Amino acid sequence: MTNGRAGYTIIVVDDEDLIRWSLAEHLRGEGHTVHEARDGVECLEKFDEVAPDLVITDLRMPRMDGLELMRRLREADHDLPVIVLTAHGAVDSAVEATRLGARAYLHKPFDLREVGLAVAKVLEQHRLATEVRYLRDREAGSYGRIIGVSPAMRRLFETLERLEDVDAPTVLVVGESGTGKDLIAHAIHERGPRRDGPMMEVDCASLPEQLIESELFGHERGAFTDAKATKRGLFEVARGGTIFLDEIGEMSPATQARLLRALESRRFKRVGGVADIQLDAGVIAATNRDLAVEVNRGRFREDLFFRLNVIRVEVPPLRERTEDVPLLVDHFIKRFNREFRREVRGVSEEAMACLKRYPWPGNVRELRNVIERIVILEARDVIRAEHLPAEVRFGRAGTGSGAGLPAGFVLPEEGVNLEELERSLLVQAMTRTDGNQSAAARLLGISRYALRYRLEKYGLL
Repeated sequence: MTNGRAGYTIIVVDDEDLIRWSLAEHLRGEGHTVHEARDGVECLEKFDEVAPDLVITDLRMPRMDGLELMRRLREADHDLPVIVLTAHGAVDSAVEATRLGARAYLHKPFDLREVGLAVAKVLEQHRLATEVRYLRDREAGSYGRIIGVSPAMRRLFETLERLEDVDAPTVLVVGESGTGKDLIAHAIHERGPRRDGPMMEVDCASLPEQLIESELFGHERGAFTDAKATKRGLFEVARGGTIFLDEIGEMSPATQARLLRALESRRFKRVGGVADIQLDAGVIAATNRDLAVEVNRGRFREDLFFRLNVIRVEVPPLRERTEDVPLLVDHFIKRFNREFRREVRGVSEEAMACLKRYPWPGNVRELRNVIERIVILEARDVIRAEHLPAEVRFGRAGTGSGAGLPAGFVLPEEGVNLEELERSLLVQAMTRTDGNQSAAARLLGISRYALRYRLEKYGLL
């Protein structure tokens, strides 16, 4: 399960050099790719780049110990097995490690002959558990972390299943903001032929134009003022895996041209470089824009659009799959109960009717945010209608992803505080667009200047 090699990718975490080295050398001798880390902080720094199949960690280390490392991995929802190195007598720590998901223990001093057996057993158990979970997910109406039983979602799952044995060079994922395009991209990678390689992500909307080419293609030392050392770009780091270009509709024309050349020739150069580097990564692009319209307006290259649009995956908005709202609400309640130690048991019939009636212009992300706030601040046992935001309980949002509160909004009988409503809409727009002011202004139908004025007015900058 490594990048074209036999064996698995493993991170060994221990502050004792000799122990770490002996474990790493033994595992490399058994055909695994092994990365070393001196503590939990160094392990987390390497995690996304190396995409490990297994972590072997000591418990007592400086900066970040093994228990805190396991907590961080669990909070980040990383589903991978962990083997713990323990000293005899460390019973309390071993119990806590088990609670956090440790699959096995290697007691110091350990016999290297037993290490390979423990690693093989844990990885095989994890493989079988993953297969069982996959089969259960299909029966329960989900695909990986994507939930749905509606006809629209079943059609989407069928498309994703057909991609599982296809090493597609490019896939375009389209859908409104908040529909879960990132989850779709991860599912394509995790179930596809490149699942054993890394998955690297870049948000094309958040990076300045002068940095995005360096981030994607890397740069040579001295290529520009701050280029003090050679840097590998994400296309290099993603070798054997996948690169996910989120919000590709925000990419500048110059970068679009360079990306097209790389996709066409499957080769690229670092910024300031002369040597060709092979592009050995699948490319998944996502956007909430209609790229065909952007092409007509001259904002997106037609040839790049055709290159990306070979395999197109469309994610339906939540208003077109209201059958999935109860499933999603139940999922988020359970998730936030765990995270915030709450005991919310469910939703009243009146509240659920409101949740299903509301058209969710912010889609699943908006629903998640609403349930999170209620679980934290409002509900103690059951979510009731009075716990819902005014726009969900009383209002009727627009039917498009860019609509705010249209003329069809129904003023509640008790009235509203206009300033509070305006502030709430600003916060929602900034949340749904992950702080992108231009995108937030489009959602609210105002200029970016008007948005910044209102953000400053309410102290949101």
